[in-house]
Amino acid sequence: MIEKKELRIVFMGTPEFAVGTLKALVEGGYNVVAVVTQPDKPVGRHGSVLMPSEVKKYAMQEGIPVLQPEKMKDPEFVARLQEFNADLQVVVAFRMLPEVVWAMPKYGTFNVHAALLPQYRGAAPINWAVINGETVTGVTTFFLDHDIDTGKVILKRTFDIPDDVDVQYVYDGLMKLGAEAALDTIERIREGDGHVDAIPQDEMMGGDLLKPAPKIFKETCRIDWTMPAKRIYDFVRGLSPYPGAWTNIRQAGGTEEVVVKIYKTAKCQMPNPGMPPGTLKVEKGKLLVATGDGMLSIEQLQKAGKKRMDAPAFINGMRDIEACSFL
Repeated sequence: MIEKKELRIVFMGTPEFAVGTLKALVEGGYNVVAVVTQPDKPVGRHGSVLMPSEVKKYAMQEGIPVLQPEKMKDPEFVARLQEFNADLQVVVAFRMLPEVVWAMPKYGTFNVHAALLPQYRGAAPINWAVINGETVTGVTTFFLDHDIDTGKVILKRTFDIPDDVDVQYVYDGLMKLGAEAALDTIERIREGDGHVDAIPQDEMMGGDLLKPAPKIFKETCRIDWTMPAKRIYDFVRGLSPYPGAWTNIRQAGGTEEVVVKIYKTAKCQMPNPGMPPGTLKVEKGKLLVATGDGMLSIEQLQKAGKKRMDAPAFINGMRDIEACSFL
C-alpha cells in the first residue's frame, strides 16, 4: 500500500465546486504538491482588476504552488508541471486536458464528474439533471482519455433530487459527495499500489438514450411558455439561482419589452382556461401565468434594474398587470 505522503498529487480545478475536493485532500493529509487553475479573470468596468479563482485563493492560503497556464499544451507549462513529478492528478470542474498532460502521472489522471456517467457528459451536468426533472443524480470518478467524459469509470455515488429544490441545493450536495468520492478513489489507488479496477463506459450504456449536458448560454435560459407547466417548473429550478431563467415582459398598451428573471415557481394544478401561453393572471394575491397545458404560480422574480422580489411585491409595482404578458 502506498503511504499518503509518498503519493504526489497535482490538483486541477477552478470554481468553488472544486474547492470542496481540494480542501478534503489537504485536510485529509494527502500530499498535494501543486494546483493548476485558470488564469486570473479581469473584472470591473474596465477589466482593470484581476480576480483569482476560488481554487487559487484556497491553494495560496495553504501555501500550495499554483500554475495558471493560458494554454495547456504550452511547452513551458508542461515542463513546469513535469518538475512536480506527480504520481496522480485529480481534476474537478476544469477544462479539457491534452494527452501530454493527462498521461503524465504514472498512476493516471482521474476526474470527478457531477453526474452518473455515461449520462450527462458535458459542462453543466448539475443544471441539466434538474432541468430534465431527474429524481436521482450523483458523482462519478473516471480516468481521463482522449474524449470528453468518456473514460473508464472507477466509482459512482448517487444523490437524491427532491422535487422542490433548486440547483443550488444539488450543487452543494454534490460538492460534498464529490469530495468523498475523490478520497475513496485515491484510497483504492493507494491500496492497489497504484492500480484500480475501472469499467469502460461502453459496458454501462444499456439501451438508454444518452442525455447530454452542454454548456449553458444566455439564450439557453429563456423560458418557452408553450412548454408544459411541469417542464417550466423544472427549467426554472434547474437555473436558479444562477444563471437564472428569464423571459421578456410586455407592459399593458406598450411595445417595449423588459427582461425578467424567474427564480422560483410553484405548481398549482390549474388547467389553462384557454389563455395564450405567457398570459398573466392574478388570483387571490398569486401571480399566475398560462403555459402549454396549465397555469403556473410565479413566486420570486426580478425585473431588469430592480431587486429580486416575491410575487405580491411585483404585482403591486406593475400597472394593470393582467394586461401584461410574458413573451
